[in-house]
Formats: sequence, C-alpha cells, structure tokens
Amino acid sequence: MSIPSRPTRRSLFKAGLGLTLAGAGLSVAAPAVPAMAAGQSGTPLCDQPGDSASQQGLGSGDLAIPYYREHDGSWGYVFGDAWTGTQQSGRYLGSPVMLNQASFDASGATPISFTWAMPTGGQAGQLFDYGHNTDNGYGHEVSRIPNDCIEFGGRTYIQYTSVATWEPPAGYDGSLMSGVAYSDDHGVTWHDYDYHWAGDVQGANQSLYGMWSFAGIDPDGWLYIFSKRWNGTHRNTADGGAIQLFRIQPSDFRDGNFGAQQNWAYLDGSWQWTTAAPPSVILTGHNTGEFSVKRIGGTYCMSYFDVDMGAICTRTAPRPDAGWSIPIPRITALTVPNLYGGYIHPGSASANSLTLMVSQWNGTGGSPYRVLQFDGINA
Repeated sequence: MSIPSRPTRRSLFKAGLGLTLAGAGLSVAAPAVPAMAAGQSGTPLCDQPGDSASQQGLGSGDLAIPYYREHDGSWGYVFGDAWTGTQQSGRYLGSPVMLNQASFDASGATPISFTWAMPTGGQAGQLFDYGHNTDNGYGHEVSRIPNDCIEFGGRTYIQYTSVATWEPPAGYDGSLMSGVAYSDDHGVTWHDYDYHWAGDVQGANQSLYGMWSFAGIDPDGWLYIFSKRWNGTHRNTADGGAIQLFRIQPSDFRDGNFGAQQNWAYLDGSWQWTTAAPPSVILTGHNTGEFSVKRIGGTYCMSYFDVDMGAICTRTAPRPDAGWSIPIPRITALTVPNLYGGYIHPGSASANSLTLMVSQWNGTGGSPYRVLQFDGINA
C-alpha cells in the first residue's frame, strides 16, 4: 500500500467574517471580538507513545469522526489517513480507520479512551478494500477520506470522498468521486453502493454532493443530510462555503434509492421541500473545509472549519430548514496552530456544551498529526 502525499494545511487566523444565509435572504457578520475557547488547548487522543489509540494499533491520525453505535450503545471514531507510529511514522494503515469506545463521558471530566479497533476488533486497519495511488476501476485514487458516519436500523454508513489530488489547481476541487459505503456487521466488512457522485476528475468539478454530514433522523422520521463541495484539501479556491440540504426516508437510504430524496429548494418564489428541483444553496461565505451538523438536545448544531480564517466556527438552528444563527469562531489557530476538522460529538452534553473533535497537522510530516478533544463548546 503506497502512502498518499498531502499538502500544507492553512493555519493563519484572519480577521473578519461575512457569511450569507441564502435560505433566509440575509447577510450577517460575526462580532468584531469572537467568543473563542479561551485557554483551551484540547486533549490529545493520539500521537502520544503508549496512549489508548496506540494500544489499538493507531499511532497517529486525523478526523476521528464520532458516531453512536446504536446496536450496543458504544461509540465509533472514524479516522482518515493513519499510521501505526506517532508523527506519521511506522506502517501506513490507510483510510478510513476506526477505533471504538465502550462509553463516553459528555462532561469532559474523563477524556475519550479507545478500547478496541476495527475491522477485526483487534489492531486497527483500513476499513475499505481498495488501493492507494492507483486505479480501482473509477480512475486514479490517492485516498478515500471519510466525511461522516451514522448507524441506524442495524446498518452502518460512511460517506466518503475519493481524492484524485491533494493539490488541485485554482478553481478545481481535486476530487474523483464521492460515495457511500455500508456495513451490516457493525464495521467489520464494508460494501460500496453502486451509485457514486461524480467529482472533479470525472467531469463534475465543484459538485455540492462532495462532502456530507448526517444530521440524523429527526422525530419527523426523515434522515436530514447537509452537503457541500469537496474541500478536504483546504485548497479549493472556488468552495465559497456553499452548503445545501436534502432529506430521505431511512428505508430508501438503506435500499440505495438515493433518487427518492426530497430537496430544500427555492422554487416558484418560496422555499419548499420538493422533488421538482435540485437543492438550493442555503449558506455561503468563506471557503470551508470539514463540517458537521448534529441534532443535540433538540437543537441543530453546525460546526465547520473556516479555511480563510483558520478557525472552527459554530452556529445553530431550531430545525434543519430554518434560519441559522450568526457563525462564531470558537477555536482558532491562535490557540491551536494548524487546526482543521471540528466534528460534533453526537453524545455532547447540550448545544451549550459541545464536544468537538479537532485535527492538528503541521503539513510537512512529523508532529503533531493528531486529534484533540475539546469540551464545553457553546454552539
């Protein structure tokens, strides 16, 4: 398995933030003095000799996207490119990689500690069966990077982006395609749905189906999904922060009947759920990287990496299709240099006390290449 090369992450914190809420028809600006996670440095979850991740075979990695394993009440954490040793040393494990935890302390008093690994339940290994830096039947792939994971009805799903290049030219997103993989044995073996969403190299540059976040199954019975252009490279100069929203019945999603989705769209002079038009852009702003939307205690919370600012921002809404609050920078490169990610833990205590999984990498190899746990973040 060859190791994919990756470019430097942007780390500078830039002043100013202006975002447009397309769905509400409003332009808003953040406060001049952002409310940041002052004094917090985060708890490292890997990249330290002898830590719980290394005991499961993962020395260093990023993302650690958290999800609830409803079949047994445990928690899963899905990493991107990972290595057996600290500081990106040792054997390259691949991507995605999963570690698990029996129970989670939402108070933050006891940091996350990993207690077993997938796919075997022993040492960590790549979940999907594919090769890196080769053509697996779809075109040249560098790596498949997870964007979110969810389990319901006994099946686990990971939405991922297949990366064609980590250094796309200006105006291009560098993706090959995006897809959804599923597991019916809780993460041991994985299968790909036949349908894939074409990316840059396949002729659909800037597809808004590049990166997904599963907001979860709402009490109304629909699975709500937010999606945006691929910008896991943080080098997509045309990303523009655009986010769209669609929903689908869980049974249709399980069957791979993705054409059954309903779209949140501005049609005939009003916003509505429809199958007669594609989703409309609901949010725009700075270029954004990884993002996460979760329903926490009845409030929809969003977290995302603002590439231009070098900051993890949060915002809230009472419903997926309602207006979103003004974005607030919570964790910045002033506190955590070379940060990105910012995934919301679905087991967070409340919308006023989120746990966020924040990645840190210096972009040149070595240390740090890790995930930090931040608790008590106000969305």
